[in-house]
Amino acid sequence: MRKSRLSQYKQNKLIELFVAGATARTAAELVNVNKSTAAYYFHRLRLLIYQNSSHLEMFDGEVEADESYFGGRRKGKRGRGAADKVAVFGILKRGGKVYTVVIENAKRETLFPVITKKIMPDSIVYTDCLSSYDVLDVSGFSQQCQSCCRLALHLRHIRRLALASARDFNHHPVAMQHA
Repeated sequence: MRKSRLSQYKQNKLIELFVAGATARTAAELVNVNKSTAAYYFHRLRLLIYQNSSHLEMFDGEVEADESYFGGRRKGKRGRGAADKVAVFGILKRGGKVYTVVIENAKRETLFPVITKKIMPDSIVYTDCLSSYDVLDVSGFSQQCQSCCRLALHLRHIRRLALASARDFNHHPVAMQHA
């Protein structure tokens, strides 16, 4: 990065640790910089990634869409238990990019504007059989609703992303300013 007082070696080492998924505190210890310096550098890297990403690009072709819930395990009664959890809706273009957004709930009125903003009409959208996705069939999308036995095959990429994200967030919490 330009205008940095860090040596090129330390910058490269911080980038390497950022890509490896290390925390800023761990990276600071390994590179021998202050932890706030490493945190600031990681923050600047995230901003660069966001500014250079094609987040306005629409997906076409085969696309997977699914919602996941993040948060701690509830005590008491077992079940779906989405109370006190954050709902995240994800869209994944097969062999390509991912778009995620925090949603208020998984209802049709919430999901459909996100889908129309990010997915081109005439795309094949693989979903689970949630009733919120029923509107896709009549709105220019080709929806492939999969029953439970075939669901794992068609939504494996987006589900794998959700599991990996949940695992990472358990070990590396995200500050509210980045949520």
